[in-house]
Amino acid sequence: MGIAIIIVMAIGIGLILTGKLPTAFALILIAVAIALLGGAPFVGATDSVLTTVLQLGAFYLAATMIAILLGSWLGELMRETAIAATLVRKTVEFAGDRPVVVALGVLVISALVGSVTGSAPAALLAGVIGIPAMIAVGIPKVTAAGTILMGLGAGVPFELPVWQFFSTALHLTIPQVRSFMIVLFPFAAAAAIAFVLIESRRKGTVHAWSLAAPTRPEQKRRVRLGDAPWYSLLTPLVPIVLALVLQIPIIPSLLTGVLFAVVTTTRPKLWTTVLLRTLYNSFKVAAAPIVLFIAIGILLSAVSLPGSVAALKPIVDAVAPTNVWLYVIVFSVLVPLCLYRGPLNIYGLGAGIAGALTAIGFYSPMAVLGLMTSYNQVFGVADPTSTQTVWASQYSGVAPQQVMIRVLPYVWVVAIAGITISAVRYL
Repeated sequence: MGIAIIIVMAIGIGLILTGKLPTAFALILIAVAIALLGGAPFVGATDSVLTTVLQLGAFYLAATMIAILLGSWLGELMRETAIAATLVRKTVEFAGDRPVVVALGVLVISALVGSVTGSAPAALLAGVIGIPAMIAVGIPKVTAAGTILMGLGAGVPFELPVWQFFSTALHLTIPQVRSFMIVLFPFAAAAAIAFVLIESRRKGTVHAWSLAAPTRPEQKRRVRLGDAPWYSLLTPLVPIVLALVLQIPIIPSLLTGVLFAVVTTTRPKLWTTVLLRTLYNSFKVAAAPIVLFIAIGILLSAVSLPGSVAALKPIVDAVAPTNVWLYVIVFSVLVPLCLYRGPLNIYGLGAGIAGALTAIGFYSPMAVLGLMTSYNQVFGVADPTSTQTVWASQYSGVAPQQVMIRVLPYVWVVAIAGITISAVRYL
């Protein structure tokens, strides 16, 4: 039955890659098929398709979904109260007409915003002002889009919903996840800085605007709202410091960030109005990833069933590398399989593979964490089908594939570093 499960996964990958089915729908169908092939009964109190896979699996990642909603809420507050716009604008004003300094400043802001809320909302918060500003001082369009994405990648190791996801999916504690993310961060940051320094000089400055009109609403908004108070600009750091330094749980840390943002920018009589409006708006942002995490939870439940584990274990035992350097070489070569919603995309079938590896016990959960977080660094920056890559590329006036080609070498190196550390420390 193990071979049959692999075939089902391959068919699912084909459906996802060809766009025949949305990722979430395909994952649910794959999960049901895996459970049935593993011998799970369709109905029953335990280890059944209806109860264990569909019912319990749907809220398997409930804590992650709440963290995503809170992160989206905080991101929406930063947009509504002009915190994000002020951060970018002040950085650009401080940098003046020095292209590299402007790009490095936008990179830092992207990392801060990316640590609060990932994907397209973070790209928009940092890029709606940052991209035109970079292009205006001569940064090439592809480099401008890549700078936003590399900044988001540098912020991913401190993105609290990501901590919660890996903690739940791999049955690890938050301190365990945090310990590896801290190690991964310097490599992601170094790659991001290297990208700006190398790419901004590779073709010199190119003075051409991709789009001037979209900045006008922001200019009007600035007149209406003004700059956010300087102390409110600490908002992105609040949840990070609470979770990283004080080791406060993730959901309270994000809630504190929400309260800090509204208290430092809004008059008390408007707190309730602003909080409710931004909360409602955040549901629009969070809806898509929450649906995806419902499907991922269902898939994780299916691959963790005893029958699924028993069917897959002989195959994993036969093909998975155990030698440290073979592990590094094989999984480093497979990095591109996390692109284009491929089988190693952690927010797709890759989650099922990670769950299976953990359930089987072939690799330790920390080794799987190191592997999948390394792939996530590549997917979050270079995947031309991801929402943040598409938005940043289109807003800059270039194709997502152009950006992918430019940023992929840098994030590939980050992935290799993460895989190597994972192999040395946890195999």
